[in-house]
Amino acid sequence: MNDEITAPELRVVTPNPKGKDEALGIMSRADALAKAQELGGLDLILINEKSDPPVCKIVDYSKYRYMQEKKAKEVKKNSKANEVKEVKMSYKIDVHDYDVRKNNALKFLKQGNRVKCTVMFRGREVQHDNLGVQLLEKLAVDLEDVCMREGRPKREGRNLSLMLGPRPEVMKAVSDSRKAEEKAKKQKKAAAFAKKQAEEQAEEVNGSILARAQEKVSQADDDDDDGENEPTLEDLLGSDDLTDELFS
Repeated sequence: MNDEITAPELRVVTPNPKGKDEALGIMSRADALAKAQELGGLDLILINEKSDPPVCKIVDYSKYRYMQEKKAKEVKKNSKANEVKEVKMSYKIDVHDYDVRKNNALKFLKQGNRVKCTVMFRGREVQHDNLGVQLLEKLAVDLEDVCMREGRPKREGRNLSLMLGPRPEVMKAVSDSRKAEEKAKKQKKAAAFAKKQAEEQAEEVNGSILARAQEKVSQADDDDDDGENEPTLEDLLGSDDLTDELFS
């Protein structure tokens, strides 16, 4: 980045307002650094060292790093739903066990995962590999509503394997479900935030009401204290022998 770049000549790009990279052409390292400063003190970042000449992007490094980390998180999150699962069985498998393996494969496919279906052979059983192929073909046909075959059954040592992948409509359903879950999480988070805000506002209102009530009580106490200090009849009329005799 910036002065750490040693190539004398660079192919320079910069993102446009639409978010796509716009080519600025080939220029010297010094000119590229000057251009980065001219565009608002941005950074010159090496993004493809093996190209001829190397490709650099003029961008704000902190924003660039944030976007790269965001993309990495998205890839990691999506990869969890695109793992390779495996179901194993013998070519002599009975009906019940076959249904269990088929249902497991169906569950994996509906989750958006690829499924490796393996028929295992022991010892001399390997001479019956044609039965293994038939079993894998049967499984693929039973699951054809949700899967597509990725090639033909292949031998791996003593085993036979067939790779099945989810159909595009299944992947769309998985993607839609994931988006709905994300939306529900955001709505739940927003509702919790709104509830917290409402509770804080209610506390403020209750505190204000309580303060006003306390103020009124205090005022009333002051009024009562004032009543206790009202002038008496003696204070108003004064005190002498005649008055004392009249009101005694």
